[in-house]
Amino acid sequence: MTARGLGLPQREIRDLPEPPRNYWRLVGPGVVAGGVGLSSGEFVLWPYIASQVGLVLLWGALIGVVTQFFLNMEIERYTLATGETALTGFNRFWKHWGLVFAVLVYFANLWPGWALSSATLVSYLFGGSPPVIAALSLLLIGAALTLAPVIYVALERLIFVKVAAVGILVALGMVFAIEGESWQALPEGFLGFGNIPPGLSIALVFGAIAFAGAGGGQNLCQSNWIRDKGFGMGQYVPRLVSPVTGALEAAPTRASYIFEPTPSNMARWRSWWRFANLEQVFSFVLMTVVTIALTSMLAHSTLFGEPDLPNNVSFLQFEAQRLQASVGRWFGILFLAVGAFSLFGSAMGIIDYTSRLAADILKSTYLPTSRLSESRLYFWLVWGIVGLGCGILIAGVSQPIPLLVISASTGGTMMFMYSILLIALNKKLLPGPIRIGPFRTAALGWSAHLFGTLAVMTIYTQVQLLLR
Repeated sequence: MTARGLGLPQREIRDLPEPPRNYWRLVGPGVVAGGVGLSSGEFVLWPYIASQVGLVLLWGALIGVVTQFFLNMEIERYTLATGETALTGFNRFWKHWGLVFAVLVYFANLWPGWALSSATLVSYLFGGSPPVIAALSLLLIGAALTLAPVIYVALERLIFVKVAAVGILVALGMVFAIEGESWQALPEGFLGFGNIPPGLSIALVFGAIAFAGAGGGQNLCQSNWIRDKGFGMGQYVPRLVSPVTGALEAAPTRASYIFEPTPSNMARWRSWWRFANLEQVFSFVLMTVVTIALTSMLAHSTLFGEPDLPNNVSFLQFEAQRLQASVGRWFGILFLAVGAFSLFGSAMGIIDYTSRLAADILKSTYLPTSRLSESRLYFWLVWGIVGLGCGILIAGVSQPIPLLVISASTGGTMMFMYSILLIALNKKLLPGPIRIGPFRTAALGWSAHLFGTLAVMTIYTQVQLLLR
């Protein structure tokens, strides 16, 4: 496989590493993907929809998450086979594709909204100024991401704790708060495909469906996370570590590999591919769908029919008050605490993948011979986001409308673009036996249609609002 004269390395032929005897130690990237994605959508947007129209739209969450499953797996396919991230792979078609996506991800995540949302919930519990609390949490995130010896390990541990906390909350909610009517409405919500209730804007409905789970640049980071976890050819690539406390610095990520489709390599491939699919199904798809269903049922049992509820983080204060009245003060406090920790974990994951994607592209494409390692690039990118976010929060700047438009539209635009690029990547740059097949090609075609439509609708809606 050549680099088409774009400055990327020729691929080195190596055998695909043997799959581990115990796959349990490799479970994690799907949990991280689902855990980072458990944010305001699962805690605010889907519960808000349930409070207004019931559970009739849950089929949309299922479609959105399953669509992202196929996206994630085609991102993982390329990295499993080459040890190279999908973003770097795009550069084999045009040198600057990776930079385009890195810039779009940066713009989409420029505003420190997750940290501010988490801080707002903390202020409901303990008082204090949300912007100041958010700025302090950003500093904590920056320290955690740049001082951990192996960055992925630190993120994975936090997300595992977050998922466990959310699991405890929803389990207690099933026992104490979710009413029989919500359980009865659940099957119809998942089986009523195409049923769009009146009273909700099409943009809100479409956005909820498209961004159930992860979305935007986060899906692309599956490449980086499975490589650091040691999936497939990723075992040949050093992990991203802290330049301050890490034992080693990540080597320049110019290494790219491929394996000959021999019988032994193909047997290993089938084992790796089967595990990667199962890991995504159970730790990303199942976890996300169950969480959306249960948080929606919790809101349905407590707030269904309540008019004029806000579709933002203050919605959780109303829900907590109802839960305190119906279950007990302890449950309302637990609800807000888990929500705050969940949004904090999402903020940490967002800063990680935003910086990780940019560091990978800068090192592999533009600074391959520089002494500046990928780890050091990551360090400065993390602190750049943290510093900018703190400055915005401390200055008291409200979220500017243009930034809101950019953030709302870039996610769908990116997913539309890389759905198409992934088809080309996994058809043209991989050996025949492991290339994407017709069914998964059709799934990515559907993904491009879904997210392309979302991007157009979001941009149109925001422009209409600006013109009023």
